[in-house]
Amino acid sequence: MRTPKADVVLIGGGIMSTTLAMLIHSLDPSRRIVLLEQASQLGLESSDGWNNAGTGHAGYCELNYTPMDSLGAVDISRALDINARFEVSLQFWASLVRRGVLPAGADFINAVPHLSWVTGAEGVQFLRKRQQALAGHALFADMQFSDRSAELARWLPLMQSAVSQKQPCAATRVADGTDVDFGALTRALGEALDHRNGVTIRTDCRVTGLRRQSGGWRVSYQDAAIGGMTELDAGFVFVGAGGAALKLLQKSGIPEIRGYGGFPVSGLWLASDNPRLAMTHHAKVYGLPPVGAPPMSVPHLDTRLIGGKPALLFGPFAGFTTRFLKQGSTTDLVSSLRTHNLRPMLDVALSQWPLTRYLLREGTSRFEDRMTQLRQFLPEADAGQWRLVTAGQRVQIIKRNKQGRGVLEFGTEVVASADGRLAGLLGASPGASTSVSAMLSVIERCLPELTTGVAGHRLRALIPSYGKSLVTDASLLADVRRYSRAGLGLDHPQPTWPDGHGSDAGQTDSSAA
Repeated sequence: MRTPKADVVLIGGGIMSTTLAMLIHSLDPSRRIVLLEQASQLGLESSDGWNNAGTGHAGYCELNYTPMDSLGAVDISRALDINARFEVSLQFWASLVRRGVLPAGADFINAVPHLSWVTGAEGVQFLRKRQQALAGHALFADMQFSDRSAELARWLPLMQSAVSQKQPCAATRVADGTDVDFGALTRALGEALDHRNGVTIRTDCRVTGLRRQSGGWRVSYQDAAIGGMTELDAGFVFVGAGGAALKLLQKSGIPEIRGYGGFPVSGLWLASDNPRLAMTHHAKVYGLPPVGAPPMSVPHLDTRLIGGKPALLFGPFAGFTTRFLKQGSTTDLVSSLRTHNLRPMLDVALSQWPLTRYLLREGTSRFEDRMTQLRQFLPEADAGQWRLVTAGQRVQIIKRNKQGRGVLEFGTEVVASADGRLAGLLGASPGASTSVSAMLSVIERCLPELTTGVAGHRLRALIPSYGKSLVTDASLLADVRRYSRAGLGLDHPQPTWPDGHGSDAGQTDSSAA
Protein backbone atom coordinates (compact mmCIF):
# COMPACT_ATOMS: atom_id res chain seq x y z
CA MET A 1 0.00 0.00 0.00
CA ARG A 2 1.43 3.38 -1.05
CA THR A 3 1.98 6.06 1.60
CA PRO A 4 -0.18 9.19 1.03
CA LYS A 5 1.73 12.32 0.01
CA ALA A 6 1.39 16.02 0.66
CA ASP A 7 3.40 19.01 -0.41
CA VAL A 8 3.15 20.55 3.06
CA VAL A 9 2.43 18.98 6.45
CA LEU A 10 1.82 21.27 9.42
CA ILE A 11 2.00 19.82 12.94
CA GLY A 12 -0.10 21.66 15.49
CA GLY A 13 -3.40 23.45 15.09
CA GLY A 14 -2.67 26.84 16.63
CA ILE A 15 -2.37 30.34 15.22
CA MET A 16 1.08 29.67 13.70
CA SER A 17 0.15 26.60 11.65
CA THR A 18 -3.20 27.98 10.48
CA THR A 19 -1.51 31.26 9.49
CA LEU A 20 1.20 29.45 7.52
CA ALA A 21 -1.38 27.19 5.86
CA MET A 22 -3.47 30.20 4.81
CA LEU A 23 -0.41 32.02 3.47
CA ILE A 24 0.79 29.04 1.44
CA HIS A 25 -2.67 28.26 0.05
CA SER A 26 -3.28 31.92 -0.83
CA LEU A 27 0.04 32.16 -2.67
CA ASP A 28 -0.14 28.78 -4.43
CA PRO A 29 -3.55 27.03 -4.26
CA SER A 30 -2.18 23.99 -6.11
CA ARG A 31 -0.14 22.78 -3.14
CA ARG A 32 -1.54 19.89 -1.14
CA ILE A 33 -1.60 20.84 2.54
CA VAL A 34 -2.31 18.60 5.53
CA LEU A 35 -2.62 20.00 9.07
CA LEU A 36 -2.44 17.57 12.02
CA GLU A 37 -3.69 18.54 15.49
CA GLN A 38 -3.67 16.21 18.50
CA ALA A 39 -6.64 17.87 20.24
CA SER A 40 -10.26 17.52 19.17
CA GLN A 41 -10.40 21.14 18.02
CA LEU A 42 -8.03 23.79 16.69
CA GLY A 43 -6.62 26.49 18.92
CA LEU A 44 -7.16 24.87 22.31
CA GLU A 45 -3.63 25.27 23.69
CA SER A 46 -1.61 28.52 23.64
CA SER A 47 -3.87 30.16 21.04
CA ASP A 48 -7.05 29.83 23.10
CA GLY A 49 -8.48 33.10 24.38
CA TRP A 50 -8.13 32.13 28.04
CA ASN A 51 -4.59 30.81 27.58
CA ASN A 52 -2.88 34.06 26.53
CA ALA A 53 -3.02 37.78 27.22
CA GLY A 54 -5.01 38.55 24.08
CA THR A 55 -2.99 41.74 23.69
CA GLY A 56 -2.24 42.82 20.17
CA HIS A 57 1.42 43.22 21.13
CA ALA A 58 2.65 46.43 19.53
CA GLY A 59 5.05 47.73 22.16
CA TYR A 60 2.60 50.40 23.28
CA CYS A 61 2.21 49.24 26.87
CA GLU A 62 4.76 46.43 27.42
CA LEU A 63 7.49 48.05 29.48
CA ASN A 64 9.81 45.06 29.21
CA TYR A 65 10.17 45.77 25.46
CA THR A 66 11.96 49.06 26.23
CA PRO A 67 14.77 48.41 28.74
CA MET A 68 16.99 51.15 30.09
CA ASP A 69 20.70 50.77 29.37
CA SER A 70 23.60 51.39 31.74
CA LEU A 71 23.76 55.06 30.68
CA GLY A 72 20.09 55.67 31.48
CA ALA A 73 18.89 55.73 27.87
CA VAL A 74 15.74 53.84 26.89
CA ASP A 75 16.32 51.26 24.14
CA ILE A 76 13.28 51.36 21.82
CA SER A 77 14.61 49.08 19.08
CA ARG A 78 12.62 46.00 20.11
CA ALA A 79 9.41 48.02 20.51
CA LEU A 80 9.83 49.44 16.99
CA ASP A 81 10.38 45.97 15.56
CA ILE A 82 7.39 44.40 17.31
CA ASN A 83 5.11 47.29 16.39
CA ALA A 84 6.03 47.00 12.71
CA ARG A 85 5.56 43.23 12.79
CA PHE A 86 2.11 43.57 14.36
CA GLU A 87 1.18 45.95 11.55
CA VAL A 88 2.02 43.11 9.13
CA SER A 89 -0.43 40.85 10.97
CA LEU A 90 -3.14 43.51 10.81
CA GLN A 91 -2.67 43.91 7.05
CA PHE A 92 -3.00 40.19 6.43
CA TRP A 93 -6.10 39.83 8.60
CA ALA A 94 -7.68 42.90 7.00
CA SER A 95 -7.04 41.51 3.52
CA LEU A 96 -8.70 38.22 4.46
CA VAL A 97 -11.72 40.03 5.90
CA ARG A 98 -12.03 42.20 2.79
CA ARG A 99 -11.96 39.06 0.61
CA GLY A 100 -14.60 37.33 2.70
CA VAL A 101 -12.17 34.64 3.85
CA LEU A 102 -12.46 35.69 7.49
CA PRO A 103 -15.59 36.97 9.25
CA ALA A 104 -15.91 40.58 10.33
CA GLY A 105 -12.96 41.82 12.35
CA ALA A 106 -15.12 42.29 15.45
CA ASP A 107 -15.41 38.50 15.66
CA PHE A 108 -11.77 38.27 16.73
CA ILE A 109 -10.26 41.77 17.19
CA ASN A 110 -11.52 44.85 19.00
CA ALA A 111 -10.20 48.32 19.75
CA VAL A 112 -8.99 48.60 23.36
CA PRO A 113 -6.60 51.41 24.43
CA HIS A 114 -3.15 50.32 25.66
CA LEU A 115 -1.73 52.00 28.76
CA SER A 116 1.42 51.67 30.86
CA TRP A 117 1.01 52.63 34.53
CA VAL A 118 3.74 53.17 37.10
CA THR A 119 4.05 54.45 40.65
CA GLY A 120 6.91 56.04 42.55
CA ALA A 121 9.26 58.82 41.47
CA GLU A 122 11.69 56.44 39.74
CA GLY A 123 8.92 54.74 37.80
CA VAL A 124 7.46 58.07 36.68
CA GLN A 125 10.88 59.27 35.51
CA PHE A 126 11.39 56.07 33.49
CA LEU A 127 7.94 56.26 31.90
CA ARG A 128 8.45 59.91 30.91
CA LYS A 129 11.79 59.08 29.25
CA ARG A 130 10.19 56.08 27.53
CA GLN A 131 7.36 58.18 26.10
CA GLN A 132 9.75 60.86 24.90
CA ALA A 133 11.90 58.27 23.15
CA LEU A 134 8.97 56.48 21.50
CA ALA A 135 6.71 59.41 20.62
CA GLY A 136 9.41 60.87 18.38
CA HIS A 137 8.87 57.94 16.01
CA ALA A 138 5.96 57.68 13.57
CA LEU A 139 5.00 54.24 14.92
CA PHE A 140 4.35 55.75 18.37
CA ALA A 141 3.49 59.34 17.51
CA ASP A 142 0.08 59.09 19.19
CA MET A 143 1.44 57.99 22.59
CA GLN A 144 0.36 60.37 25.36
CA PHE A 145 1.96 60.81 28.79
CA SER A 146 0.32 62.16 31.92
CA ASP A 147 1.09 62.41 35.61
CA ARG A 148 -1.94 64.60 36.35
CA SER A 149 -4.50 62.96 38.62
CA ALA A 150 -7.56 64.36 36.84
CA GLU A 151 -6.40 63.10 33.45
CA LEU A 152 -5.33 59.73 34.85
CA ALA A 153 -8.78 59.36 36.41
CA ARG A 154 -10.36 59.87 32.96
CA TRP A 155 -8.01 57.33 31.41
CA LEU A 156 -8.43 54.83 34.25
CA PRO A 157 -11.94 55.26 35.69
CA LEU A 158 -11.94 51.85 37.40
CA MET A 159 -8.55 52.56 38.99
CA GLN A 160 -9.40 55.95 40.53
CA SER A 161 -8.65 54.73 44.05
CA ALA A 162 -5.14 53.65 43.05
CA VAL A 163 -4.55 56.88 41.14
CA SER A 164 -5.71 59.07 44.03
CA GLN A 165 -3.36 57.53 46.60
CA LYS A 166 -0.67 59.88 47.91
CA GLN A 167 2.20 58.68 45.74
CA PRO A 168 3.64 59.82 42.41
CA CYS A 169 2.08 57.92 39.51
CA ALA A 170 1.91 58.29 35.74
CA ALA A 171 0.62 56.56 32.64
CA THR A 172 1.05 56.54 28.90
CA ARG A 173 -1.88 55.88 26.61
CA VAL A 174 -2.30 54.83 22.98
CA ALA A 175 -5.96 54.80 21.93
CA ASP A 176 -5.13 52.63 18.90
CA GLY A 177 -4.50 49.41 20.88
CA THR A 178 -6.30 46.11 20.34
CA ASP A 179 -7.60 43.01 22.10
CA VAL A 180 -7.37 39.83 20.01
CA ASP A 181 -9.17 36.53 20.57
CA PHE A 182 -6.51 34.34 18.98
CA GLY A 183 -8.54 31.21 19.60
CA ALA A 184 -11.46 32.60 17.59
CA LEU A 185 -9.05 33.76 14.86
CA THR A 186 -7.35 30.36 14.72
CA ARG A 187 -10.64 28.52 14.36
CA ALA A 188 -11.89 30.99 11.74
CA LEU A 189 -8.74 30.41 9.70
CA GLY A 190 -9.18 26.66 10.11
CA GLU A 191 -12.81 26.76 9.01
CA ALA A 192 -11.90 28.79 5.93
CA LEU A 193 -9.07 26.39 5.06
CA ASP A 194 -11.20 23.30 5.60
CA HIS A 195 -13.44 24.36 2.69
CA ARG A 196 -10.54 24.79 0.25
CA ASN A 197 -9.54 22.20 -2.34
CA GLY A 198 -6.19 20.66 -1.55
CA VAL A 199 -6.33 21.41 2.19
CA THR A 200 -7.00 18.69 4.76
CA ILE A 201 -7.33 19.35 8.51
CA ARG A 202 -7.17 16.34 10.81
CA THR A 203 -7.82 16.59 14.54
CA ASP A 204 -7.25 13.87 17.18
CA CYS A 205 -3.99 13.01 15.42
CA ARG A 206 -0.82 12.86 17.55
CA VAL A 207 2.47 12.91 15.67
CA THR A 208 4.91 10.33 17.02
CA GLY A 209 7.75 10.34 14.52
CA LEU A 210 9.62 12.34 11.87
CA ARG A 211 11.98 10.48 9.57
CA ARG A 212 14.05 12.08 6.84
CA GLN A 213 13.85 10.49 3.40
CA SER A 214 14.63 11.37 -0.18
CA GLY A 215 12.67 14.46 -1.19
CA GLY A 216 11.32 15.30 2.26
CA TRP A 217 10.02 13.65 5.42
CA ARG A 218 7.85 10.75 6.52
CA VAL A 219 5.46 11.75 9.31
CA SER A 220 4.09 9.04 11.60
CA TYR A 221 1.02 9.76 13.71
CA GLN A 222 -1.60 8.12 15.88
CA ASP A 223 -5.03 8.72 14.33
CA ALA A 224 -7.91 8.37 16.78
CA ALA A 225 -10.41 8.09 13.91
CA ILE A 226 -8.89 4.84 12.67
CA GLY A 227 -7.58 3.70 16.04
CA GLY A 228 -4.02 3.13 14.94
CA MET A 229 -0.80 4.41 13.43
CA THR A 230 -0.57 5.89 9.96
CA GLU A 231 2.09 7.61 7.86
CA LEU A 232 2.27 10.52 5.47
CA ASP A 233 5.05 11.70 3.17
CA ALA A 234 5.72 15.42 2.95
CA GLY A 235 7.94 17.63 0.85
CA PHE A 236 8.00 20.24 3.63
CA VAL A 237 7.11 19.94 7.33
CA PHE A 238 6.40 22.78 9.75
CA VAL A 239 6.30 22.09 13.49
CA GLY A 240 4.03 24.70 15.06
CA ALA A 241 3.10 22.69 18.12
CA GLY A 242 3.76 25.24 20.85
CA GLY A 243 5.47 23.65 23.83
CA ALA A 244 5.60 20.29 22.03
CA ALA A 245 7.71 21.71 19.17
CA LEU A 246 11.04 21.14 20.94
CA LYS A 247 10.50 17.41 21.44
CA LEU A 248 9.20 16.93 17.90
CA LEU A 249 12.21 18.72 16.44
CA GLN A 250 14.40 16.51 18.58
CA LYS A 251 12.67 13.46 17.06
CA SER A 252 13.62 14.70 13.61
CA GLY A 253 17.31 14.53 14.45
CA ILE A 254 18.21 17.69 12.51
CA PRO A 255 21.59 19.02 13.70
CA GLU A 256 20.19 22.57 13.95
CA ILE A 257 18.24 21.62 17.11
CA ARG A 258 21.36 20.52 18.98
CA GLY A 259 21.97 22.52 22.15
CA TYR A 260 18.38 23.76 22.40
CA GLY A 261 16.39 23.13 25.57
CA GLY A 262 13.17 24.38 27.08
CA PHE A 263 12.21 26.18 30.30
CA PRO A 264 8.49 25.62 30.97
CA VAL A 265 6.40 28.25 32.76
CA SER A 266 2.78 27.91 33.83
CA GLY A 267 0.32 30.70 34.46
CA LEU A 268 -2.93 31.76 36.14
CA TRP A 269 -5.34 34.67 35.68
CA LEU A 270 -7.69 36.36 38.07
CA ALA A 271 -10.85 36.80 36.02
CA SER A 272 -14.09 38.67 36.54
CA ASP A 273 -17.08 37.91 34.33
CA ASN A 274 -18.80 41.16 35.32
CA PRO A 275 -19.25 42.93 31.94
CA ARG A 276 -19.83 46.30 33.61
CA LEU A 277 -16.35 46.22 35.14
CA ALA A 278 -14.82 45.32 31.79
CA MET A 279 -16.66 48.10 29.98
CA THR A 280 -15.89 50.69 32.64
CA HIS A 281 -12.19 49.84 32.51
CA HIS A 282 -12.00 49.51 28.69
CA ALA A 283 -8.20 49.33 28.61
CA LYS A 284 -5.18 47.09 28.80
CA VAL A 285 -3.02 48.48 31.60
CA TYR A 286 0.51 47.10 32.01
CA GLY A 287 2.69 47.75 35.03
CA LEU A 288 6.28 46.96 35.98
CA PRO A 289 7.12 43.31 36.77
CA PRO A 290 8.17 42.20 40.25
CA VAL A 291 11.90 41.73 40.76
CA GLY A 292 12.95 38.35 39.36
CA ALA A 293 9.74 37.79 37.38
CA PRO A 294 9.85 36.53 33.78
CA PRO A 295 8.53 38.88 31.06
CA MET A 296 5.30 36.89 30.77
CA SER A 297 4.55 37.82 34.41
CA VAL A 298 4.32 41.56 33.83
CA PRO A 299 1.15 42.46 35.79
CA HIS A 300 -1.66 43.86 33.67
CA LEU A 301 -5.36 44.53 34.05
CA ASP A 302 -7.14 43.88 30.76
CA THR A 303 -10.52 44.32 29.20
CA ARG A 304 -11.03 41.18 27.11
CA LEU A 305 -13.62 39.92 24.66
CA ILE A 306 -13.43 36.12 24.62
CA GLY A 307 -15.94 34.02 22.77
CA GLY A 308 -18.00 37.16 22.22
CA LYS A 309 -18.29 37.95 25.96
CA PRO A 310 -16.56 40.80 27.82
CA ALA A 311 -14.41 39.96 30.84
CA LEU A 312 -11.75 41.57 33.00
CA LEU A 313 -8.47 39.70 33.55
CA PHE A 314 -5.55 40.40 35.87
CA GLY A 315 -2.22 38.64 35.88
CA PRO A 316 -0.70 36.45 34.72
CA PHE A 317 0.68 34.76 37.81
CA ALA A 318 3.56 32.51 36.81
CA GLY A 319 4.47 29.18 38.32
CA PHE A 320 6.97 26.40 37.84
CA THR A 321 5.87 23.33 35.91
CA THR A 322 7.44 20.35 34.17
CA ARG A 323 4.72 20.18 31.49
CA PHE A 324 5.33 21.56 28.01
CA LEU A 325 1.62 21.78 27.16
CA LYS A 326 -1.42 22.55 29.28
CA GLN A 327 -2.62 19.01 28.56
CA GLY A 328 0.92 17.63 28.52
CA SER A 329 2.79 15.19 30.73
CA THR A 330 4.69 15.88 33.96
CA THR A 331 7.64 14.04 32.36
CA ASP A 332 7.94 16.51 29.45
CA LEU A 333 10.90 18.41 30.91
CA VAL A 334 12.92 15.32 31.84
CA SER A 335 12.19 13.57 28.54
CA SER A 336 13.48 16.63 26.61
CA LEU A 337 16.97 16.24 28.09
CA ARG A 338 19.68 15.16 25.66
CA THR A 339 23.45 14.94 25.94
CA HIS A 340 23.76 17.99 23.66
CA ASN A 341 21.44 20.24 25.71
CA LEU A 342 22.29 19.06 29.22
CA ARG A 343 25.09 21.61 29.71
CA PRO A 344 23.00 24.61 28.53
CA MET A 345 20.13 23.42 30.74
CA LEU A 346 22.42 23.18 33.78
CA ASP A 347 23.91 26.61 33.03
CA VAL A 348 20.42 28.14 33.09
CA ALA A 349 19.40 26.18 36.18
CA LEU A 350 22.34 27.72 38.04
CA SER A 351 22.18 31.25 36.61
CA GLN A 352 18.39 31.51 36.82
CA TRP A 353 17.90 30.12 40.32
CA PRO A 354 16.27 33.39 41.51
CA LEU A 355 13.73 33.02 38.67
CA THR A 356 13.05 29.39 39.57
CA ARG A 357 12.62 30.38 43.24
CA TYR A 358 10.22 33.14 42.19
CA LEU A 359 8.17 30.70 40.08
CA LEU A 360 8.01 28.16 42.91
CA ARG A 361 6.87 30.85 45.34
CA GLU A 362 4.25 32.13 42.90
CA GLY A 363 3.00 28.61 42.25
CA THR A 364 2.23 28.10 45.93
CA SER A 365 0.59 31.50 46.50
CA ARG A 366 -2.90 31.63 48.00
CA PHE A 367 -5.92 33.20 46.35
CA GLU A 368 -5.77 36.07 48.86
CA ASP A 369 -2.10 36.68 47.96
CA ARG A 370 -3.14 37.13 44.35
CA MET A 371 -5.97 39.46 45.36
CA THR A 372 -3.38 41.55 47.24
CA GLN A 373 -1.49 42.02 43.97
CA LEU A 374 -4.70 42.93 42.13
CA ARG A 375 -5.46 45.56 44.78
CA GLN A 376 -2.36 47.47 43.71
CA PHE A 377 -4.46 48.26 40.62
CA LEU A 378 -7.93 48.06 42.22
CA PRO A 379 -7.62 48.80 45.97
CA GLU A 380 -11.34 48.07 46.59
CA ALA A 381 -11.55 44.84 44.54
CA ASP A 382 -14.15 42.43 45.89
CA ALA A 383 -12.76 38.87 46.02
CA GLY A 384 -16.29 37.51 45.47
CA GLN A 385 -16.26 38.88 41.90
CA TRP A 386 -13.02 37.19 40.89
CA ARG A 387 -12.00 33.60 40.12
CA LEU A 388 -8.77 31.86 39.15
CA VAL A 389 -8.39 30.67 35.56
CA THR A 390 -5.52 28.44 34.42
CA ALA A 391 -3.61 30.01 31.54
CA GLY A 392 -1.62 28.20 28.88
CA GLN A 393 1.86 26.74 29.21
CA ARG A 394 4.89 28.52 27.80
CA VAL A 395 8.25 26.97 27.01
CA GLN A 396 11.02 29.55 26.87
CA ILE A 397 14.07 28.83 24.73
CA ILE A 398 17.37 27.70 26.24
CA LYS A 399 20.30 27.85 23.83
CA ARG A 400 24.05 28.36 23.73
CA ASN A 401 25.41 31.89 23.46
CA LYS A 402 28.57 32.84 21.55
CA GLN A 403 30.66 31.76 24.53
CA GLY A 404 29.03 28.32 24.49
CA ARG A 405 27.13 28.85 27.75
CA GLY A 406 23.44 28.21 28.12
CA VAL A 407 21.16 31.28 28.22
CA LEU A 408 17.42 31.75 28.63
CA GLU A 409 15.70 33.56 25.76
CA PHE A 410 12.29 35.23 26.03
CA GLY A 411 11.40 35.64 22.36
CA THR A 412 10.46 33.35 19.50
CA GLU A 413 12.80 31.71 17.03
CA VAL A 414 12.45 29.72 13.83
CA VAL A 415 14.71 26.66 13.63
CA ALA A 416 15.06 25.17 10.14
CA SER A 417 17.01 22.34 8.57
CA ALA A 418 19.82 23.26 6.18
CA ASP A 419 17.88 21.99 3.16
CA GLY A 420 14.78 24.00 4.11
CA ARG A 421 12.49 20.95 4.16
CA LEU A 422 11.68 21.15 7.88
CA ALA A 423 11.16 24.12 10.18
CA GLY A 424 9.73 24.72 13.63
CA LEU A 425 8.93 27.63 15.90
CA LEU A 426 10.27 27.75 19.46
CA GLY A 427 9.60 30.22 22.26
CA ALA A 428 6.74 32.43 23.39
CA SER A 429 6.13 36.21 23.59
CA PRO A 430 5.24 38.16 21.48
CA GLY A 431 4.15 35.01 19.68
CA ALA A 432 0.66 35.14 18.23
CA SER A 433 0.67 38.89 17.58
CA THR A 434 3.59 38.53 15.20
CA SER A 435 2.45 35.20 13.72
CA VAL A 436 2.24 36.55 10.17
CA SER A 437 5.79 37.94 10.05
CA ALA A 438 7.07 34.78 11.78
CA MET A 439 5.44 32.57 9.15
CA LEU A 440 6.66 34.85 6.35
CA SER A 441 10.18 34.21 7.63
CA VAL A 442 9.49 30.46 7.34
CA ILE A 443 8.37 30.95 3.73
CA GLU A 444 11.40 33.10 2.92
CA ARG A 445 13.79 30.51 4.35
CA CYS A 446 12.11 27.29 3.24
CA LEU A 447 9.72 28.15 0.38
CA PRO A 448 11.33 31.22 -1.22
CA GLU A 449 9.66 30.56 -4.59
CA LEU A 450 6.41 31.79 -2.99
CA THR A 451 7.85 35.31 -2.72
CA THR A 452 8.50 35.77 -6.46
CA GLY A 453 6.56 35.73 -9.72
CA VAL A 454 2.78 35.30 -9.55
CA ALA A 455 2.97 34.20 -5.91
CA GLY A 456 4.97 37.32 -5.08
CA HIS A 457 2.29 39.54 -6.64
CA ARG A 458 -0.35 37.74 -4.57
CA LEU A 459 1.76 38.23 -1.44
CA ARG A 460 2.06 41.98 -1.97
CA ALA A 461 -1.69 42.19 -2.57
CA LEU A 462 -2.31 40.46 0.76
CA ILE A 463 0.31 42.47 2.65
CA PRO A 464 0.81 45.85 0.92
CA SER A 465 3.97 46.67 2.89
CA TYR A 466 5.73 43.38 2.13
CA GLY A 467 9.40 43.95 1.30
CA LYS A 468 9.33 47.51 2.65
CA SER A 469 10.11 49.00 6.05
CA LEU A 470 7.36 50.42 8.23
CA VAL A 471 10.03 51.57 10.66
CA THR A 472 11.61 54.00 8.19
CA ASP A 473 8.73 54.84 5.81
CA ALA A 474 6.22 57.02 7.66
CA SER A 475 4.06 57.62 4.58
CA LEU A 476 3.70 53.89 3.92
CA LEU A 477 2.89 53.34 7.60
CA ALA A 478 0.05 55.86 7.44
CA ASP A 479 -1.35 54.18 4.31
CA VAL A 480 -1.30 50.64 5.70
CA ARG A 481 -2.79 51.73 9.00
CA ARG A 482 -5.75 53.26 7.19
CA TYR A 483 -6.09 50.09 5.09
CA SER A 484 -5.87 47.69 8.03
CA ARG A 485 -8.05 49.55 10.48
CA ALA A 486 -10.80 50.18 7.95
CA GLY A 487 -10.76 46.55 6.88
CA LEU A 488 -10.94 45.27 10.45
CA GLY A 489 -13.46 47.84 11.67
CA LEU A 490 -10.93 49.40 14.05
CA ASP A 491 -11.34 52.92 12.70
CA HIS A 492 -14.43 53.49 14.88
CA PRO A 493 -13.70 55.47 18.06
CA GLN A 494 -15.79 53.21 20.32
CA PRO A 495 -16.34 49.43 20.32
CA THR A 496 -19.66 47.71 19.98
CA TRP A 497 -20.14 45.27 22.84
CA PRO A 498 -22.30 42.13 22.68
CA ASP A 499 -25.74 41.73 24.22
CA GLY A 500 -26.67 45.32 23.52
CA HIS A 501 -24.06 46.87 25.82
CA GLY A 502 -22.56 50.03 24.40
CA SER A 503 -19.26 51.40 25.61
CA ASP A 504 -21.12 54.12 27.49
CA ALA A 505 -23.06 51.56 29.53
CA GLY A 506 -20.44 51.29 32.26
CA GLN A 507 -20.68 54.31 34.51
CA THR A 508 -19.79 52.63 37.76
CA ASP A 509 -16.90 53.86 39.84
CA SER A 510 -14.07 51.78 41.24
CA SER A 511 -16.13 50.72 44.25
CA ALA A 512 -17.96 48.29 41.95
CA ALA A 513 -14.79 46.22 41.90
